[in-house]
Amino acid sequence: MTKRIKTQSALTGVTRRDFLMMSAATAATLAAARALLPSGAYAATAAPEVTGAKLGFIALTDAAPLMIAKEKGLFEKFGMPDVEVLKQASWGATRDNLMLGGEANGIDGAHILTPMPYLMHTGKVTQNNQPMPMAIVARLNYDCQAISVAQEYAGTGVGLDASKLKDAFAAKKAEGKEVKAAMTFPGGTHDLWLRYWLAAGGIDPDKDVSTIVVPPPQMVANMKVGNMDVFCVGEPWNEQLVHQGVGFTAATTGELWKGHPEKALGLRAAFIDKNPNATKAILMAVMEAQQWCEAMENKDEMAAIIGKRQWMNVPTADIIGRLKGDINYGNDRVATGTDLYMKFWKGGVSYPFKSHDSWFLAENIRWGKFAATTDIKALVDQVNREDLWREAAKDLGVAAADIPASSSRGVETFFDGKIFDPANPSAYLDSLKIKASA
Repeated sequence: MTKRIKTQSALTGVTRRDFLMMSAATAATLAAARALLPSGAYAATAAPEVTGAKLGFIALTDAAPLMIAKEKGLFEKFGMPDVEVLKQASWGATRDNLMLGGEANGIDGAHILTPMPYLMHTGKVTQNNQPMPMAIVARLNYDCQAISVAQEYAGTGVGLDASKLKDAFAAKKAEGKEVKAAMTFPGGTHDLWLRYWLAAGGIDPDKDVSTIVVPPPQMVANMKVGNMDVFCVGEPWNEQLVHQGVGFTAATTGELWKGHPEKALGLRAAFIDKNPNATKAILMAVMEAQQWCEAMENKDEMAAIIGKRQWMNVPTADIIGRLKGDINYGNDRVATGTDLYMKFWKGGVSYPFKSHDSWFLAENIRWGKFAATTDIKALVDQVNREDLWREAAKDLGVAAADIPASSSRGVETFFDGKIFDPANPSAYLDSLKIKASA
C-alpha cells in the first residue's frame, strides 16, 4: 500500500531533512509499484474489510490467473495475504461450495464456467431450485478449449465439420450401442461448445447422442477405457489425450468462435455487498496476474508453476504447447505459432462484456435451460458487474486502451456463418435449425 506523507501541521519536530527523506521514500515506493505493474502504478484505495477469502478452482489451464496471483504474492500485495485458492473436484462441487459460502466452510468465489453464475442466480442448478445471488466480476480467459474424439473415429476425417461423424454415430446406434458425448457441466461453456459444433454438423445433441457429465481431470482416463466417443473440455486435458495416443482433437473452440469468452471470476453477491474493498483487491490481484500470464516470455515459467501437484499435477509437456499456440491435433495434423493460444489480457479479455453473457444465455434458451421468455438483458444486468471491473482497473492504473468503451463487443460471427447480434438475440435463435424446441 502506498505511503502517505502527513500534512505540514502534523510535522512538528520533524526536520526539513527528515521531510525530504520521507518524500524520497514515498517516491521510491511509487516507482517500485510502477515497475511491478505492466500497465502502470495503482492508486491508493481503502483497505480491504477482510484479509482473506476462499476462492475455488478446477484443474484447468484457464485457472492460471488465480494460481499465479497466489504464487506471486499478488493477493498479499493488495492487502489480502490470507486468500486461499482451493482445488475443487468438479463444477458440481464448485456450485455446492459456493452455496455454502466461505464462512460455512465453502468458498466465496471461484474460477467458473461463465454460464454457471446465471444458472445459480436463478436457481436452475441448485438444490430445491434455491436461487443463489451471484456476480461475474471479470473474465479470466479467451479461447483454448477443444473438442476431442476417440481414436476409433480417426478414419472419418472429422475436424471442424462434425457432419463426418453422423454416419458413424448412426451405425453405432443401429448396433444398439450408446454414443456418449461428455462435457463438464450442463449448460456450461463446454456443454455449449459441444452442442454448437454437433448441431452445426447436423447432429442433434439431444437426440443423436447421449450427453454425460465428467469432471475435467477425469476426461482422459474415461476416454481411455471407452466411456465416451467425444468430449469437450479445457486444457491441458486435450493435449494430454493426444500425448497418450487415446484420441485426437477435432477442433479447438477458437476455431468455432475466434476470441470467444470462456471462464469467469464469479463471486457470491453477499461477499461483494459485505466486502466491497476486498472485492476490489481480489480483482486487482487477478487482473495483474492476467497481465503476467499474457506475456509470451512468461509461458514456460507459467506452465511449470501451474503444473505443480497442488495445482494441476500435470507434466509441463502437456501444458506448454497450446499455451503458445502450437497444436498437435493428434491426427497427423500439426499447427505451430497459431493465434489459438489462450488469451488472458490483451484486447479486453479480462473485461466481462455483457454482450458475451447474452450469447451464453441465448444458447441456454436454445437448449431449454432457460425459458424462451427470459429477459436476457435484465438478467445480465443483475449478474454482470462490469462496473466493479472498471473501478478496479482505474485504481490499478490500467491503460485506457485496455479498458473497453462499451459493455458490448458488438456483433459476433461463428465458423458456420451464424451471426449473433446482442441487441437482437431472438433473431439469432430464430436462425438456428437444431434446438431443444425443434
